[in-house]
Amino acid sequence: MKILLIGSGGREFSIARKLVSSPRLSTLYIAPGNPGMAAFGKLVPISDASIHDLLAFAKAEKIDLTFVGPETPLSLGIVDLFEKEGLLIVGPNKVAAQLEGSKAWAKEKMKRYGIPTATYETFTTFASALDYVMKRNTYPIVVKADGLAAGKGVTVAQSEEEAESALHDCFNDKKFADAGLKVVIEDFLVGEEASYFAFCDGTTILPMVSAQDHKAVFNDDKGPNTGGMGCYSPSPLVTSELEKKMMDRVLKPLIDGFKKDGIVYKGILYAGLMIHKGEPSIVEFNARFGDPETQVIMPRLKSDLVDVLEAVAKGTLHTHHLEWSEDPAVCVVMTAKGYPNAYQKGDVISGVSDAEILPSVHVVYAGVKADGDELITNGGRVLGVVAQASDLQTAIDNAYKGVARVHFDGAHYRTDVGAKALRLLKQH
Repeated sequence: MKILLIGSGGREFSIARKLVSSPRLSTLYIAPGNPGMAAFGKLVPISDASIHDLLAFAKAEKIDLTFVGPETPLSLGIVDLFEKEGLLIVGPNKVAAQLEGSKAWAKEKMKRYGIPTATYETFTTFASALDYVMKRNTYPIVVKADGLAAGKGVTVAQSEEEAESALHDCFNDKKFADAGLKVVIEDFLVGEEASYFAFCDGTTILPMVSAQDHKAVFNDDKGPNTGGMGCYSPSPLVTSELEKKMMDRVLKPLIDGFKKDGIVYKGILYAGLMIHKGEPSIVEFNARFGDPETQVIMPRLKSDLVDVLEAVAKGTLHTHHLEWSEDPAVCVVMTAKGYPNAYQKGDVISGVSDAEILPSVHVVYAGVKADGDELITNGGRVLGVVAQASDLQTAIDNAYKGVARVHFDGAHYRTDVGAKALRLLKQH
């Protein structure tokens, strides 16, 4: 089977690494990919946002199945485009992708379908939004740019001043361009965060294993939010009891509500959860795999990913079940100096092969590019070091042993990835 994978980050690296283990794969094309992915397939120099060029390529190469990694092409309607031409593609269509592409749209659906989430209001002017913040007068309060902002459009404001600054960023400074011209302001949810994923073919929902992301740039969840500084799977917070609540109160009501509204949701469903006293609330939904969650979920998947993705696209997911490794996995993200603000580029990376000598350790390439024979930094989140072991502590230890062997100027990483899980496991 010829497969086209769209994307270029650590998430797509991890998906590519899994796809090549399938005996059903004949050729993997990755557009645009990154230098690390050349080990898995043929890199195609087409931007993930150039959806008409991607369609032309898929038709010319007679691609059997396309998988969309990032959110931007989904929001642009790549699925509608491919399906109109009779091509198999995995991902929600343009209407359904609003679940991630518009926080206001998603919150309205949650409210209507009775899905537990924070109290909120939507605003299109700075004055009305600030007036609401002042009247609400409860802190922390959460300010979210409505549209896609690469994981950086959310501010948890601890004061009126911080909320006002976040609103300035959106409305006045246009920090997030059109994505911030509408904002959602919602109450702060108390609890612990976790990520929950499922495959969905429009009717059948097939849950995956849980994960917990580390969003803040510094240890102990300090500093600004990032796209993700590390992750582990499974999350001890997501018990079998909580998984049942997730299915009954969140996933089924969402898909059933969509069907009543005439919306077909096919692809990956990603629920960002806040768990408080064993009860789940939705922080937000995403319409694709998470990053860096994918980096720890893919190593645990024992089933053939090609089979599952084909079933999603064809609507035959009810004939499948997923097999998972019990062994936990950990990913530590290494970032460029200055990230998540302005960061350095062009620093030489070394030591990757030394890290991969370690047991069950591999390095995920993300913000990198080739410079002659050398690999250099080319993004905020540069690499992820992933380890899998029979217990979480060993996986954490091995991941950090790998991190210690990888070098580039100004490399930053958190040193407490997985510590939350270890504390929770000790409590039980």
